Amino acid sequence: MKLELPKYFPPNAIGPAVFVGTGLLCLILSIWTAHAIERFSKLGVRRALAEAGHSWAEVEADGLQVIVTGTAPTEAMRFRALSVAGNVVDSARLRDAMQVADHAPLNDPEFKMEILRNDDGISLIGLAPTAMDRDQLLANLDALAEDDQLTNMLESADHAVPPGWDSAVAFAESALKSLPRSKISVTPGMVKVTAITDSPEQKLALETRLRRDAPKGLALMLDISAPRPVIAPFTLRFLIDQDGARFDACSADSDKAGSRILAAAAAAGVSDKATCTVGLGVPTPEWADAVVMALGAVEKLGSGSITFSDADIALMAGPDVAQADFDDVVGELESNLPEVFSLKASQAAAGDLGGSDQMEFVARLSKDGKVDLSGRLRDELTREAVESYARARFGTDAVHTATRLDEGVPDGWPMRVLVALAALSELDSGAVTVRAGTLKVVGKTGSKETSAVIARILSAKLGANGKYDIVVTYEESLDQTAALPSDKECVDRISAATAAQKITFEPGKAVLRPEAKVTIDKIAEIMKLCSDYPMEIGGHTDSQGGEEMNLSLSEQRARAVIVALQSRRILTGNLTARGYGETQPIMANDTEKNRETNRRIEFRPLNPSSAAETGDEAAASAINVQTPDDNTVRPKKKPANLAGN
Repeated sequence: MKLELPKYFPPNAIGPAVFVGTGLLCLILSIWTAHAIERFSKLGVRRALAEAGHSWAEVEADGLQVIVTGTAPTEAMRFRALSVAGNVVDSARLRDAMQVADHAPLNDPEFKMEILRNDDGISLIGLAPTAMDRDQLLANLDALAEDDQLTNMLESADHAVPPGWDSAVAFAESALKSLPRSKISVTPGMVKVTAITDSPEQKLALETRLRRDAPKGLALMLDISAPRPVIAPFTLRFLIDQDGARFDACSADSDKAGSRILAAAAAAGVSDKATCTVGLGVPTPEWADAVVMALGAVEKLGSGSITFSDADIALMAGPDVAQADFDDVVGELESNLPEVFSLKASQAAAGDLGGSDQMEFVARLSKDGKVDLSGRLRDELTREAVESYARARFGTDAVHTATRLDEGVPDGWPMRVLVALAALSELDSGAVTVRAGTLKVVGKTGSKETSAVIARILSAKLGANGKYDIVVTYEESLDQTAALPSDKECVDRISAATAAQKITFEPGKAVLRPEAKVTIDKIAEIMKLCSDYPMEIGGHTDSQGGEEMNLSLSEQRARAVIVALQSRRILTGNLTARGYGETQPIMANDTEKNRETNRRIEFRPLNPSSAAETGDEAAASAINVQTPDDNTVRPKKKPANLAGN
């Protein structure tokens, strides 16, 4: 079959038509290719940025160009996003239209300083303002550390001193003087003290003083503990002489062991109220067995002393004890003591303490802290050592020396003199006398533990066989803890304050009335000395309103009192809020005056010693109060009248 062109299609137009058709086809293909490249580039870059975590970036395409937009969090993030896009398309095709977020100005650094003090020295670490007088602080801490090491790791920043920083640092430095084992954290306007004390009495006295001395506006947090002390050496000393039976020191490893020892001491003639320090470091679990035997031995002798220093025991019989009695008692004790103990027994001769003409060294401590040294020392080197030690113990300006040099002093004399000064430093006033055969300590103290502490010092240095005499008198006027109120006294003072002007609330609410501020202020002052005692704050309402509502309202009011005390910088960790509602009226709810009396806040101690006086039994007996009118118990169901409460 033969194809023929239409008659109207000229033959010379075929070439141009083919050319035009080809051109149109090429144009269409190029446009499609450009759109395809644009779309695939956009999708590829967008996918790569999303996988790299740059979801903030946006991608647009304009022909072969790929435009990356969006706000980068940082300049580094902007650069990373650009690098990710460059791995997908040629960098020549990329156009960076990204912005970098504006950053807020840097805040001032958080200034914080921690001071750590222990037996190895003082360490200082943290960040402080450059403007702070750092050199003076370091000088003061260095003087406090004395011969111990001061480690300074305190950094500084050139920023303004924040409010409350200087007062917090000054208080922390002052508090550190009485805290040999502690960590003090200082931040602007706040000081946190974590410390260990040797006794509950010392803990209470320390907490009271720190709260009293804290400057106004300073937030003070105390975490002071009083674990059982480590007693080294584990010491006990018991005597019977012309003044009667007594302990110079008593140590026990448990409360049960202490009770056994005190019972044996009472049987041996101790009439005063004696105590035993319960601590760690006992040489054997059979400690109490040995002590009870030893006290019985001294009782049989009638006069003498028994000294324990760990497992070493020294028995000294009085000069008037018959030899046969001495032999019997010593033989019985040696035969029955646990094997770990070693006994050395001797008998004092008449006049064993010596006369006034014996060679001696005497140190006297006056009430104002002045120390006079007199008597014999071996040589100039010994005198310098004794004077230096005394100044370190009592203060450079407190020591006056009037000693003589004598090469004829016995062996061990310098050591006995230094031990005597260590014992003297435990007293408020008194004297120590060192002689060839004995060492005597006489004085007054404000701590009931002083005799035991001195006995441990002497026993550790002189041994159980060392001859020494301790005549230390406890005086309550010197005891800083004696003036502190008991838990019951605290509650009595608070009750007197609420009796003078009761704590009042808005009707039906747990909102303190303005006039209650005076009473809350008085209670806050009392609580500065009493916050270590566990107490309950009980809320009470009248009988108007529903029982459940009154119970809830009374507890909310008790909690409101705790919040009010917290706002006055009182530690409230030992306070417990409890609501009693209408269950414990003290008057019949038959008049407005009586109902007002029943609406009240009451404090009561929670420790076992006070529970017998103000315990739940007494409170429970007041729950069902009979009205004077009908002599019947008030019914539980009442109309919900909210007035009063």
